[in-house]
Amino acid sequence: MQARWLACALVLSFGCSEDGGMVLEDMRAFDGSMNVMDAGVDADAFDAALDATLADAASDARMDAAPMDAAPMDAAADGSLPDGAVDSDVLIDTGTPDAPPMTDPFADRVVSFTPGAGAGFGEDDLPDVVLGPPEGAGASAGSLDVLSLGDGGCIVLEFTDLIALDGAGVDLLVFENPFVGFPEPGIVSVSIDGEGWSTFPCASDQRDEGFPGCAGTQPVFSSSANGIDATDPSVAGGDGFDLADVGLERARFVRVCDAGVSMYAGISGGFDLDAVAVVNGEPAR
Repeated sequence: MQARWLACALVLSFGCSEDGGMVLEDMRAFDGSMNVMDAGVDADAFDAALDATLADAASDARMDAAPMDAAPMDAAADGSLPDGAVDSDVLIDTGTPDAPPMTDPFADRVVSFTPGAGAGFGEDDLPDVVLGPPEGAGASAGSLDVLSLGDGGCIVLEFTDLIALDGAGVDLLVFENPFVGFPEPGIVSVSIDGEGWSTFPCASDQRDEGFPGCAGTQPVFSSSANGIDATDPSVAGGDGFDLADVGLERARFVRVCDAGVSMYAGISGGFDLDAVAVVNGEPAR
C-alpha cells in the first residue's frame, strides 16, 4: 500500500509529457532522492508498483487524447471494412475531376463575314446570333434571331468540337427564316480545312420549282423554347445537305452565300442565317 501510494503521488506530481507519456526518467531521479527505504518501503516492490502505475497512466492519457468518434473498426474476415470505415492506406482525392469537354452539334465560331448590299440586320449580335441552336418560328413566320447576308454576302462558320461526318442521309442542316411562299435561297459549301471548298448545287434560277438544292427554302420548326430536336431532319425544319452529294467524308467548315435572287431593300436583304447543325458527326481531332 505504501509503495502504491508513493507511486501515485509521484504520478500526480510530475504528470505527463507533451506527447502523452509519463516522464519516467524524472520520476526515477525523484525516486532516488526520496530515500524510500527510510519510509519503510521495499525498493523492488516500489519499482514494480511505479512501473505498473506509469503504464496505466500513460494508457489513460492516450485514450483521453483520442477523438471520441475515432473508435477502431475491425475488418471483416474477408478483409472488407464496415460501412463508413476508411482504409487509411488508401489515398482519397476529394477534388472535383475536370469535366469532359462539352460537345454540341451547332457551329462554334464565325471565321469570316463578308456582307453584301442590303445587309446589316443582326450584325450587332455577332457572333452569337448565328451560333448555337435555331430559333424557328414555324411555317407562317420568320425568326428574328438571324443575320442578313445582303446581296451576294457570305459567311464562313467552323465546328470546333463536333464535325460533320458522311452518314446515312442528311449530314448537315442549315436554318434560315423563310415561311411559306417567301424563300430566300443561299448557296452552301463545305470544307475540311477551310481552304478547299465543295459546293452543293443550288438551282437559284428555278423559283417555280422551289430553288432545289439551295438553303433558305424550308421553314424552321425547332427552337430553344419548344424542345424540337434541331438535329432531326424529320421534325426540325431547315434545309438538309448530304456530304456524299459533294464527295466529302467529313466537313469542319460551312460557307453560306446569298444566291442573289432575293429582295435587298433596307438592312435585311438576302439570305438570313439562323443556325447550322450537324446531324451525323464525330468529335473534332
